Parts: sequence; C-alpha cells; structure tokens
Amino acid sequence: MNILIISVIVCLLSPLFAADRPNFLIILADDCTYNDLPLYGGKNAKTPNIDKLATEGLTFTRAFVSSSMCQPCRAELYSGLYPMGNGCAWNHSGCRPDIQGMPQILGNLGYRVGLAGKTHIRPAEVFPFEKVDGFDKSCVRNPTLAHDLGPVEQFMGRDKDEPFCLVIALTEPHVPWVMGDPSQYPPKKLKLPQNIADTQRTREDFSKYLAEITYMDGQVGEILDSLKKCGKANDTLVLFTSEQGSQFPGCKWTTWNTGLHTALIARFPQKVKKEIRTDALIQFADVLPTLVDLAGGEAEGMDGSSFAPVLMGKSGSHRKYVYGMHNNFPEGPPYPTRTISDGTHRLILNLTPDELFIEKHLMGLKGNAVLNNPYWATWVRDSWEKPAIYKLVKRYQSRPPVSFYNTAKDPYEMNDLAGMPKFQKKIKEMRKELEAWMKREGDPGVLLDSSEAHQAAKSGKHLF
Repeated sequence: MNILIISVIVCLLSPLFAADRPNFLIILADDCTYNDLPLYGGKNAKTPNIDKLATEGLTFTRAFVSSSMCQPCRAELYSGLYPMGNGCAWNHSGCRPDIQGMPQILGNLGYRVGLAGKTHIRPAEVFPFEKVDGFDKSCVRNPTLAHDLGPVEQFMGRDKDEPFCLVIALTEPHVPWVMGDPSQYPPKKLKLPQNIADTQRTREDFSKYLAEITYMDGQVGEILDSLKKCGKANDTLVLFTSEQGSQFPGCKWTTWNTGLHTALIARFPQKVKKEIRTDALIQFADVLPTLVDLAGGEAEGMDGSSFAPVLMGKSGSHRKYVYGMHNNFPEGPPYPTRTISDGTHRLILNLTPDELFIEKHLMGLKGNAVLNNPYWATWVRDSWEKPAIYKLVKRYQSRPPVSFYNTAKDPYEMNDLAGMPKFQKKIKEMRKELEAWMKREGDPGVLLDSSEAHQAAKSGKHLF
C-alpha cells in the first residue's frame, strides 16, 4: 500500500514560480473519446472553444488514464496514485481510507480546493472538496440540469490573496445523449471511426453523442469567459481533459487506445507557449504532482511525477511507459486485462482469454433487460450477414491472451501484430516491464476482478 506524504517547501524556493503561485482550473469532460475531437483528428465534431484553447497553450498528444472508467480515473487524477495505490481499481468502489487526496495536499499549500459538477469519488473524507454549485452532479439525468456560472465565479473571485484549485467536472458527453442539437450532425453524413460498426441506429446515436460534445464545448467556452471575467485568466493554469473513451464498444471499459488515451490541453499565459504540441508521455497520476510542484511544494509517495518541465518548454519527454488496467466487475462478469504503452506501441494482456467480455450498460442488460443502448443490438443483428461488423463484435467480446499494436499508425488498433516475428523482442521487453509494474503495485491479476475484492474495497477494507 502506498502512503502519501507531502513535504511543503516555501513558495519562494520554487524554481518555477518564484514570486507567486498560480491558480488551477481543471475542466473535465465525461466519457469523450479523445480522437472524436477535431484537435486529435476527429472528422465530425465541432468544438470551436476547445480548438481555441489549444491555440492558446500546449496540447499533449500522448496523455493517458490508467483505467477507462469514471471513478478509477478520477481517483488517479485526485490522488496522484495508480489504481492499486489509491485502492480504486474497479468502478463504483472506493479508495483506501488512509490516503490523502487533492484537497488536503493542495490545502496544505494554502489553496482553496473546490469541485463543481460530477463527484463520483469516495470516500468523502479522502476527498473533502469544497462543494461548488452551478453544474449538474448527475451524469445520467435526462435532461442535464441547466448550468449557472455564478457560484463558479464567486469561488474563483472570493479571495484575492489565496490561490484556488477548482475542478469543474462536466457530465457531457456521458449517456444519455440528450443535450445539444443533433440536427447539425445528419446521421447519413457522418464519418464513423474504424472501431464503430456502421448501422443506422449507431449513426443516429453517434449523432446525438456528437451533439453532446458540442454542447460540452460550449460549456468550456463559458467557463473560460467566467475566468476572464473574474480577472484570473493570466494567473491561472487551465487544464482541459476528455477523461476516458465514450460508451461505444471498444472505448470505455477497455484497455485499448480509444479507452485510455485522453485529451489534455494546458494554458498558462506567458508561462506556457502558445499553439504547441508535445509527444511527451503523460499519465493522469502525473497531474497532481505537477500542481504541487507549481504551487511550490514537493510531493513524495505518489506514483506520478511532475511534468512541469514539459509545460515550461524545458523538456520534450516525461516518462518511458504508461500503464493501464481493467477489472470488469461490477459492470459485468470478471474480465481482467492489463496494458502498457510507450506512446507508439501498446501491449495488452488478457488474463482470462477463455471468457467472453460482457458489459451490462453498453449491452443494455441493466434494468429489466431493457435496452438502454439499442445500437449494440443492431451490431449483433447485422453481424451474421456483414463480415466487417461480425469482426468488430468478435473483437469486442473474444480477445486473445496477448495483443500488440502500433498505435502511432493504427490508433483504433484494428491490426493485431502480436504474432509477427519482428515484434517479439519488443513484446518480450514490454511484457517484462508490465509484469514488473503489476508486482510493484501489488496487483494479483485475476483475483482482483471479483465480487469479494470489489465489495471489500467499497467498504474501505481492501483485500489487496
């Protein structure tokens, strides 16, 4: 178990910000596949505010979460620890009660730390954010409640002498896809990603999903306007991230690239250069150590490390590998996978290759077997007569023990290279490092993906 210890250094000693400490504003989308955004190659969505933000700062092309589920990836972001370290290795579970989160860590450095919108993190005593109103806390409400920037502006402008850290956790484009205007995305004209089956219902739902992305983009623009209105734009580091992939097969709940790869944009006027892209490899666990660094503190005991030198243009690299895991319970029967990436290639280990992957939300099995995502049924229906769709269904539900992809050339991971002789040396090298990471983290593999382990974590009595 990792115990987090934070050493606070006097701000004047900080090598990066000698005279002042920046404010931090983190804008978090919900279930947005990174390369559905135009900034990362998306062919459909309109996101003028996110695009503008990118022109004003630094875009990370290789940023990743450790788990493509809402609660675990937020636990990573708010703790600086991997899932085994913070204890949240499943969705709808809980972190270890003896760790500290972002509110205490930055609070010890003199920051007001608030959270607006979706919480989805527990226990509350580990993450005692100041609650900021104005954004819907429920990601499944239909429709999403109207937002109000008033409380956000009040929080940001409340104390001129005390720096703030504010997380605004939006609920779009999480299902149900009911916000925005789908008419601007005619289903017949959409260019579906390679990992999405082309059925009429899928096109209709993808249109609604894109409308939610544009709706979310509008919220981003309003938030940034509020920051400017409060006179805080020039002394605030803004981070925008898309969280994990969307609720389409092959994205969320997987260890594929479209599940774990996240958007990350950093803007800090006169500190971070404008309209720059970096290939530096970043993990969500690195965000909190970076904030601590910029605040004049020193983080010890975190799994992540500060990428402030990348932000400041002093370095073009950060880490050699990023890691990921998926434990399927309670979203479906156990289906544990583990992964490692160097930013160019991805290795995935399927720990139970004889089993089928089943996810109750996406497949519409939640709540009296009522299909809450009818597009999956159309995939299954059409798969028997359309080989391309059958291939996608099989890819999603039945996976080999080892998969290996060149994600730089094949971001949707349609071509498994695990059997090619020329990659065996690299596969061996990356597998050795992945298994070493599992050992360092105390990850028991198959045993972790169980009802017993999940329930123990939910009650704060972790088995591993």
